[in-house]
Amino acid sequence: DIAALIEQQGAPIDLLVAHDWGGAVAWNLAALQPELLRRLLIINSPHPATFLRELRDNPAQQAASAYMNFLCRPDADLHLTAPGPGARVPALITKLTWLSDSVLQVHLTATESLDHRPGQYLTLLRDDGLARSYSIAGQEIELHVRRIPGGAMSNWLADVEPGTPVTLQGPAGDCFYTPGDPHQPLLLAGAGTGLAPLYGILRDALHQGHQGPIRLYHGALNEAGLYLVPELEALAKLHPHFEYRPTLLHTHGPLPDCILKDQPKLNGWRGFVCGDPQIVAQLKKRLFLAGMASREIHSDAFVMAAPAR
Repeated sequence: DIAALIEQQGAPIDLLVAHDWGGAVAWNLAALQPELLRRLLIINSPHPATFLRELRDNPAQQAASAYMNFLCRPDADLHLTAPGPGARVPALITKLTWLSDSVLQVHLTATESLDHRPGQYLTLLRDDGLARSYSIAGQEIELHVRRIPGGAMSNWLADVEPGTPVTLQGPAGDCFYTPGDPHQPLLLAGAGTGLAPLYGILRDALHQGHQGPIRLYHGALNEAGLYLVPELEALAKLHPHFEYRPTLLHTHGPLPDCILKDQPKLNGWRGFVCGDPQIVAQLKKRLFLAGMASREIHSDAFVMAAPAR
C-alpha cells in the first residue's frame, strides 16, 4: 500500500518517516524497493537484523515481545487489554514488618489479579493522590520502604494499620529474571533498598531452577544499612551455587571495586543493578568495561521524591 501511494505521488519521495510498527514496514520497503525514496527516518524501531538477533538470543527481548504472539488471534483484544502499566487496582495493606531500623516490609493484596514479575515496580497511591513507586521483592506483592525524614509516604506507611486500603498502578519495568540459559552466571548488585528487586529476582531465578553461579552484592555504609542477612545466608547454605556478598563502604570500599576485585572479567555474565541512580550508573559502566554485554545489563535506578515541607 505504501509503495503504491508513493508511486501515485511520484517516486522517489525525499523522505519517509516511520515510527514503531510503521518502522518495521518502512525498513522492509527501503530494503526491497530503495528506488522509491531518497532518505529514511526511523523512530523507535530497530533494524530488522538487530531485532531478530535480540529476539533469538535475548530473554528480556523475548519476554517484551511476547505480546506479538496474540496479534493473530481473534480474542487478541482480551489478552492485550489486561491490566498493565496504566491500570489502577484497589488493594489492601495486609502486613507490615520492620526488616531493620529504617526499612519496612509492606505486604499488599490486590482485589484483582496483577500479572507482575519480581523485580518490576508498582506505584502505590493513597486516597489523597500521593503516589510513590516501589520495586516488587517477591512473587506476592512485597515492597521494601525506607523510612526517611520528611518522607510523606514512608512515614505514613510506618504508622498505618493492616487493612488500610490503597491503590496500585502497574506493574512496569523490565528488570526481572527470564530463564534463557540456565547455566549463565548471574550478578546482582545494589545498595540500600536496591536489595528489594534483587531479592525478588534471586528467589525467582532459584524457583525457576537456574543452575549457573549467582552472586548477590548488597552495599551499605555500615552494618546498620544491611538487612535480610539471615534470610540471604540461609539461601546461600541451601543453594551452593548462590553466594551472598554484603559489602560495607567503610570496611570494604566502593561496591563496584568489591565486585571487580572478585570477578575482574564478566564476559558471558548477566547483570541486574538496582538502587541509587549514581551507583547504578557507575555499576553499569564498570560492568560493561569488564566485558558484560550491554544487552545483558538490566537496571532499576531509584529516584527519590522530594521530602514534604
